[in-house]
Amino acid sequence: MKILIQQINKEMKKVIYIITVATGLTFLGACKNTFDAPNKSALDASVVFSTPGLAQSAIAGILQSFGEQNSYRGRYLVYYGLNTDVEVASSLKDVTTVKSTLTNYNTSSNNTEMSEYKNAWAKFYEGIERANIAIAGLRKYGNVESNPDMAQILGEVLTLRAVLYNDLIKGWGNVPARFEPITSETAYIPRSDKDVIFKQLLADLDEAASLLPWPNETAVTSSVEHVNKAFAKGLRARLALYAGGYSKHLDGETRLSNDPDLSREKMYTIARDECIDIINSKKLNLLSFEQVFRTLCEETNKAGLESMWEIPFADGRGRVLYNLGVEHKTKDKYTQQAQGGDNGPNPAIFYDFDKDDVRRDVSVVPYLWDGGIQVPSSLNKLYFGKYRYEWMKRIVTADNDDGLNWMYMRYADIYLMAAEAINELQSPSEAAPYLQKILERAFPTRADKVTAYMAEATKSKGDFFNAIVDQRAFEFCGEMLRKADLIRWNKLGEKLRESKVKLQQLNNREGKYASLPKKIYYKNNGEDIVIYGLNYGDTDAIGQGLSGYSAKDWKLSPETDAVKYWDGLFVKDPDSQPVWPIWDYFILNSNGTLNNDNF
Repeated sequence: MKILIQQINKEMKKVIYIITVATGLTFLGACKNTFDAPNKSALDASVVFSTPGLAQSAIAGILQSFGEQNSYRGRYLVYYGLNTDVEVASSLKDVTTVKSTLTNYNTSSNNTEMSEYKNAWAKFYEGIERANIAIAGLRKYGNVESNPDMAQILGEVLTLRAVLYNDLIKGWGNVPARFEPITSETAYIPRSDKDVIFKQLLADLDEAASLLPWPNETAVTSSVEHVNKAFAKGLRARLALYAGGYSKHLDGETRLSNDPDLSREKMYTIARDECIDIINSKKLNLLSFEQVFRTLCEETNKAGLESMWEIPFADGRGRVLYNLGVEHKTKDKYTQQAQGGDNGPNPAIFYDFDKDDVRRDVSVVPYLWDGGIQVPSSLNKLYFGKYRYEWMKRIVTADNDDGLNWMYMRYADIYLMAAEAINELQSPSEAAPYLQKILERAFPTRADKVTAYMAEATKSKGDFFNAIVDQRAFEFCGEMLRKADLIRWNKLGEKLRESKVKLQQLNNREGKYASLPKKIYYKNNGEDIVIYGLNYGDTDAIGQGLSGYSAKDWKLSPETDAVKYWDGLFVKDPDSQPVWPIWDYFILNSNGTLNNDNF
């Protein structure tokens, strides 16, 4: 049964965790979890954090902060990760709207979509405060050294706090470091350089991994809605790569860390070792590429497959399909929610894929559903095919939420992080098997293409790194990892400028796109659509001769548009403003401790 992340009907400006625990009991009551509350008041921390059933509710309290309206559910998952060479907001040409400025590197601190008290920033810190209180209580009362149930809870809370800090840093850069419960003396603190936070998180996740079981070793870790040892190790590897990469520091400089504890070599070593531990554990499995996302949409929640941890949403909470899925313009037999496609793939990525790469047609969809059948979309509005109402086993009936979990990490990332780290520390030949594993899945019927690609990739460390840059784009399209990857590689602006040129050439059928048809040609086979004209080698001459096919223009931007599609990718230099500012609401209520200096 899904862990229910849903909004408790009380906004809490200042977290009082004991209230969270009390509400957490009701909040989890619909799940399989049961609680044996002792006679002593459950509001006593010594009872809460020494009783496994009660302490488990700490996790519910933290996850509640993930799922509230303007947290991950309605803000972070909607906007973070856009725009890149892989993922874009669908309405790129509307460059001045409040929503568009969140994605086109022109964000102001007074953005009305974000600058309010229950924004993601506030909810992330709410979750962190709940975690801090739980960690302190578990360490004091939980007897974690001898009680494996309490140890597992501490490991999970440490990991959830790391998730929240990871996304704070990705979204806002250098943020306040809070690792103890708030006191009157620490109510207001300034930003810290992200290095301080990275060092703490790397230590926390090392401890968490020592406390947590592997997937399916306990009843709790049989579900991807609870963290496990593999995920804690994988998250530690991911954070090590971020810490060892480029970013904008508190002094305003974009650079590698100056802290010797976060040297590039040390961080790549952590990433390599954690990934190899996970792979050698044999506790996870790579599925076929399409099956990864069918399994997600079918909501099996089973651990030990490819998904390593998912943000769990109740059926009436979460907007993964609503914002990122293939659009259904009308209610039909697959969904009673006519939604999808607020964000989508950068059109250029479709043409960067090899046509024999099975990831392409799963990841990038050139059609939508209208009246229960598939109809062609537009080149400037493609869809993430990883998230499909039609793959679900239940019908979504809520107006604004779909309840699909967010897959935060999957096993393929472990292989690609291992490949990147081993290439950096050792050699392309030693890194090759980990990249090849992912390519063999991508080209199940074209071993010759895998062999040829690997021969080119292993010529030098530089060639292999470039292959990693490309393959992470193809593998994770629609999973919102690209922006953080490009930042740590110091390639965000470079790749966006390249994409701008690609999109303009694609629209005008210039350069490598010159031979592509100017139209697509389509017909329906039952409810499914058949499209000709999307592949290199297709021609308008052949398309026009196809019996029973209709034609549709396949362009990005009419000549009359005041702002061309490609000009909406970024308004300011992405490298100068790669993250969001701290919102005015929080600066004005910080007693003078917060600012956007060097933003």
